[in-house]
Amino acid sequence: MKKKELSTDVLIIGGGTAGCFAAMTLGKEKNISVLIAEKANIRRSGCLAAGVNAINAYITEGRVPQDYVDYAKKDADGIVREDLLLSMSERLNHVTDVMEKAGLVILKDENGKYVTRGNRNIKINGENIKPILAEAASAQENVTVLNHVNITDYIVKDNRIYGAYGFDVNEEIFYVIHAKAVICATGGAAGLYRPNNPGFSRHKMWYPPFNTGAGYAMGITAGAEMTTFEMRFIALRCKDTIAPTGTIAQGVSAKQMNSNGEIYETKYGLTTSQRVYGTVMENRAGHGPCYLKTDEITKEQEQDLYKAYLNMAPSQTLKWLESGKGPSEQNVEIEGTEPYIVGGHTASGYWVDNNRETTIHGLFAAGDVAGGCPQKYVTGALAEGEIAAEAVLGFLKDEKQTAAKDVDSEAKQNEKQAEYEHFLNNPQGLLTTEQLEETMQKIMDQYAGGIATDYRYNESRLALAKEKITSLQKLVDGLAAEDMDDLLRIYEVKERLVVCQVVIAHLLARKETRWHSFAENADYPEKNADWEKYVNSRMKDGKIEIIFRELVTGGKHYEHTNYTK
Repeated sequence: MKKKELSTDVLIIGGGTAGCFAAMTLGKEKNISVLIAEKANIRRSGCLAAGVNAINAYITEGRVPQDYVDYAKKDADGIVREDLLLSMSERLNHVTDVMEKAGLVILKDENGKYVTRGNRNIKINGENIKPILAEAASAQENVTVLNHVNITDYIVKDNRIYGAYGFDVNEEIFYVIHAKAVICATGGAAGLYRPNNPGFSRHKMWYPPFNTGAGYAMGITAGAEMTTFEMRFIALRCKDTIAPTGTIAQGVSAKQMNSNGEIYETKYGLTTSQRVYGTVMENRAGHGPCYLKTDEITKEQEQDLYKAYLNMAPSQTLKWLESGKGPSEQNVEIEGTEPYIVGGHTASGYWVDNNRETTIHGLFAAGDVAGGCPQKYVTGALAEGEIAAEAVLGFLKDEKQTAAKDVDSEAKQNEKQAEYEHFLNNPQGLLTTEQLEETMQKIMDQYAGGIATDYRYNESRLALAKEKITSLQKLVDGLAAEDMDDLLRIYEVKERLVVCQVVIAHLLARKETRWHSFAENADYPEKNADWEKYVNSRMKDGKIEIIFRELVTGGKHYEHTNYTK
């Protein structure tokens, strides 16, 4: 492989929602160089690639940021970082205004006010939201975009970051990127568990299949502290298409109904996890399939739903049209997805301070990869990108800089390059990358609380999951890559396996059931007040160490006091 060395003041890993907005913010400081490394192309990468039809985190008229904090805290049953939620919530309307000025179409009524959808949402025409973000970021004079480069490892010494290693996904190029500060904005992790749809359609899932937990894995292996991986996210979605249900539930006030015609949602509760749990329980009781009751909506509402799904999940509109029956004629069947690890909906991710700095000095996290602050959605990710970028500016002014060459030796570079070339030179064995990935998903599904067990697990099953995932990790070295795209797939599986390790450790550590379905512990089926704490972890010498931390509430702030402790 050819080696390329680059230097920048700030490296942003991931050109999705948070990464692009961080670049836009840093673009205001023309004397600072910024490099975005994105494994796809920032124009259509990340969670916004296909578009979105609403801003789901917004402080509507008559409400204040603390109201949003209270909502997110209730939905997560208390296991949140209130300081992070508040600093995010205070910026939700600001970043929305920035996006509108950049070209995002926000629907307005006859009085010129935003059209709301529920208490915290506003309607948009968001099919082009990602190109708008990408163009705004790349237009900055001091921002360089490096598309099609997959970052795999941080350059860290004495718990301080100095850049990262990666490779081009199209050409045989090994990248060494030196940076004074790094913002990780790689998103969460999909594909850990066996998905709803088999075979050719297996990637028709709720969360982007390209989000493989890369940022998590890099942080974990570098010794960063992580939080709340046991609060998995399971989405309630339209069956088969895995299209969002919130558009229907909130847009036309459709209720969850079983096959007997009974509305069951109030029976189990209305938090995000309870809506999934109720559907699981009704199916287990023999009352399935379950639906969103839409057969009484008007034709005008039906047309609105067609248009809304064309903005983000066209397959749902196509399914209605192909069947010849729209939602006004037939109820919409629903199901839960496989579990995901995503800090934009739950509290999973890096343990950060209020500036979004991780426990690795100089490494910041924003968006789905940052923990402690659930219910971010799009605007929350934008807000965290801005918070991290502003903190980086202060960091660069205050921090005494060490020359990268004093940290990153040529021997280390050669070692990483040899690792990549190992897979390119390997002869093809009996096991393919795809087979290893499917085996991993089956193990997680059956032993770590996937769809097959109605999301339930116990300590015996988790012990087997841990053993089997560890065995799979030993097989990765035998995988072969014919080209750089194959090499990318190998590293995506490596990343997912690391995240699986941490998920299993966290599920074992929290000995209660606080969030039904999200963490359904059959050994401990009840909620326990003793577990009103964060379950954190850190990898040391290849092993996951669990750390318990007290809740940050009541206007308090958590700030890292000792990075090496």
